[in-house]
Amino acid sequence: MTGAQEIRVLLVEDDEDDVVLAREYLSESEYYRFKVEWVANPQHARERMLRERFDIFLIDYRLGSENGLDLIKFVQDKGVLVPCILLTGQGDMKVDLDASRYGAADYLVKTELSPSLLERSIRYALSQSSVIRELDEKEKKYRSLFERSIDPIFLANDKMHIIDVNSAFLSFFSITREDAVKLEIKDLFADPDAYAYCRDALNESEQIKDFEVLLVNRSGDKKICLLNCVFIPDQASDFCCYQGIVHDLTMRKKAEKDMLLAERLSMTGKIARMIAHEVRNPLTNLTLALEQLKDEMPSDNESVTLFSDIIERNAGRIEQLIGEMLNSSRPRELDLQLVTVDEILDETLALAMDRMNLKQIRLESQRGKDLPRLLVDKEKMKIALLNIVINAVEAMHPGAGILSVRVENNPGNVVVFIADNGKGIPPDDLERLFDPFFTSKEGGMGLGLTSTRNILSGHGALVEVTSKVNEGTTFAIHFKLSE
Repeated sequence: MTGAQEIRVLLVEDDEDDVVLAREYLSESEYYRFKVEWVANPQHARERMLRERFDIFLIDYRLGSENGLDLIKFVQDKGVLVPCILLTGQGDMKVDLDASRYGAADYLVKTELSPSLLERSIRYALSQSSVIRELDEKEKKYRSLFERSIDPIFLANDKMHIIDVNSAFLSFFSITREDAVKLEIKDLFADPDAYAYCRDALNESEQIKDFEVLLVNRSGDKKICLLNCVFIPDQASDFCCYQGIVHDLTMRKKAEKDMLLAERLSMTGKIARMIAHEVRNPLTNLTLALEQLKDEMPSDNESVTLFSDIIERNAGRIEQLIGEMLNSSRPRELDLQLVTVDEILDETLALAMDRMNLKQIRLESQRGKDLPRLLVDKEKMKIALLNIVINAVEAMHPGAGILSVRVENNPGNVVVFIADNGKGIPPDDLERLFDPFFTSKEGGMGLGLTSTRNILSGHGALVEVTSKVNEGTTFAIHFKLSE
């Protein structure tokens, strides 16, 4: 007995004679040294089960007004991973089944009890408990990784119905856990064709790796994500599932886009200055030469007057174009001040009101109340927004146009939407919309929107454009709120 393993036993029994018998049986063990703690009151038993460390619980079925099954259920509900053995005065199939259902490790009839039977039951219970503890530790470890992951994770069955998600998934898709388990994987995709590609890839190779895709949350917001998904077969338990991990690329893509935009604006400015330098010098010489020729040639010659006027007018036009190009691409000094969104929009729309009245354009405005102030250069911001408004007005048919101005006040930013129901912009032209000299308007120079983007970028504002041909165009300008 010197090297025997010590086993701490909590015996819950209200019959002292049975306690003496149980102690005697346990003392005869050759392989274990049992240290038995006895408690008769079920409430005291509950306290000690939670407070002290025991290796096994021996619980009598009848405990006055309660029964042992209540204690076993209490242990299971509290997550106490100590095996429970139920002891009863007489055999009862229903009690036996209930004991198993409640999570008892074994069920023993006192009249059939012997030292060897009790020891063997405890030995098997401890062995089973060791396996359960190991599984519980692994489950807790992987559950912790699952729940604490900053990336959304989902599990779906072989029918691609979602069966479990982590907290990051709920936050990312703005959804509750109850609603999440009602979804299918296809409900996460903004584009059905992208889901079809993903499904076919999983069916073919049982995995899809680093798939860049547009996912949509419950609010309808679309986010660029990197999706990794793998099929996990489990033949042993006849259970299989898809495990997917979503990594949000929206901010990274936005940062890349902002960097490209900054580089593009910088390059545009360099090209504009280079062109201005290369063109203005010969243009100045041309203008001086024309003035010299006009002084030396007879003024009453109609041909001389006609052609000199043509040269002078077109030289002036070239000079104007160069000036506009430089203004649209040059970083400008900003006179920043706190101005309300309403004030900027009211003054901008007032400047365009004559054009709207002339074309019988109807204005619809939704702004809300108590809109915050923006730290902007008001005059330059009016120029930027006016270019968008004028383009919208000119894109709509007279008498049928609707100009919609809406403001969305979000935590940390304000979004101004300017929408029209005009002819729309073809998809191929959207990418070039802010390029210098790109225009679809007859007689336009194509520098208005270039100037608009330059002003908005200088304010740290982001502009997004969506459009459908023959349906209209929407500009969304995102302003960060000043601290």
